[in-house]
Amino acid sequence: MRKVCANLDREDGLDTVLEVPVPESQHEPSGRGRRRRRPVKAWVRSHMDQRHQRDGAPPSGADVQLMLGVIGAPLVPQPVEARKAMAGQDIKEEPIEVSKAKYIVEQYVAAAGGEPALSAATSMYAMGKVRMRTTKGQKAKTGMGVVSGGEVAGGFVVWQKMPEMWCLEMVVAGGTKMSAGSDGKVAWRQTPWQLAHASRGPPRPLRRCVQGLDPKSTANLFSTATWVDEKCIDGDDCFVLRVDANPSALRARSSADVEVVRHAVWGYFSQRTGLLVHLEDSHLLRIRVQGEAAETAYWETSMESSIGDYRPVDGINVAHAGRTVVSLSRFGSGTDEDGYSDADVRGKRACTCMEETWSIEEVDFNIMGLSTECFLPPRDMIPACNSKPVEKEHGAVDHSSSKKDAAGVPAKSADVKSKNNDGGVLPAAPARKALVPAATGLGWFGPAKVVAVETVEIAE
Repeated sequence: MRKVCANLDREDGLDTVLEVPVPESQHEPSGRGRRRRRPVKAWVRSHMDQRHQRDGAPPSGADVQLMLGVIGAPLVPQPVEARKAMAGQDIKEEPIEVSKAKYIVEQYVAAAGGEPALSAATSMYAMGKVRMRTTKGQKAKTGMGVVSGGEVAGGFVVWQKMPEMWCLEMVVAGGTKMSAGSDGKVAWRQTPWQLAHASRGPPRPLRRCVQGLDPKSTANLFSTATWVDEKCIDGDDCFVLRVDANPSALRARSSADVEVVRHAVWGYFSQRTGLLVHLEDSHLLRIRVQGEAAETAYWETSMESSIGDYRPVDGINVAHAGRTVVSLSRFGSGTDEDGYSDADVRGKRACTCMEETWSIEEVDFNIMGLSTECFLPPRDMIPACNSKPVEKEHGAVDHSSSKKDAAGVPAKSADVKSKNNDGGVLPAAPARKALVPAATGLGWFGPAKVVAVETVEIAE
């Protein structure tokens, strides 16, 4: 991975450190020891575009947005709690499926390095590279047509301090950068085409860390799992554990127009090694389109990740390579009053398939100097995070009242005046605009709506 580029100010100066490393194959050494003076973003864009010319047509801007939005930083179904060791617990009263799952997780902890090694790891850092591509098609009862999309390469850096606090930065071809993170209170995301916005509901761990990067987070996630089956994955017999998001977590992530119907994750643990070798999850949304007829549409996201190349790092077995295949489907169009049938809903669906191949170049635990301040959300994200949503009777979050209040602020604040010490009236302070992100209910998938709120500064 390329971590530095030429100094932009002095030819004899030190190299400039890149915010996010890029694959070494994207770097072309300069001739005769001379460095060309150009911006870092232009350097990244030119070298990655040259790689695209060799591999094929680059993806469109919409495809890049879609891949980063879906594959870049997905989250697990619900918040996780610290796992309690099975030793000393009375499991006689528990269902056999639950006790089986706990025993399989204990085997995984032992295979990943043991309880002492996982407990000693309080923070984690990883750097790697990714390659993403898309294919689009339409599935129907009579057949399926598929259109191949472009391919994009890039690099990423992830930092984690306990499962609740994490930060991810990813740069792909063209210099497009995505940032996401969580400070333990709110999860957020920021892209060039979208302002920093929060995820609905309580913060959740990053799925990329559960994919073998942080065994402690994986064990915490599946500590409440249920054993469901045994399957053979790539010639390896595996135990299958399932975790479903509880109803309260689904309600917290839903809104009046968007309902999270279900979100589940399946983990496949090898019977031979005890390690996680396959990870699947399914996420279904019901979107209500307001109009004369209350039409509904369904968005289903399915992810399948193959995990491998485990290597010991500080006594902990960490996966260093993997492949994720994503299927994003939109189907169904009916009314809430008449309901819907599975045959009509699933008979015709538009499907977009994405694929990501990732590899880890560097990984380390117990990072010195990694404090909680490193995970703070962007400055323009803080006001939106502190505002409390209004709960309806059915538990969904209602933003209509907040929008009305925001719309009414300018009219009231325009007449605000203040008095000085002599009793005179000072003119109203000039209004300034603050961009406040308004959640759309689609989480990471939908575009953020931004409302301009007029605010005034009153002289004291």
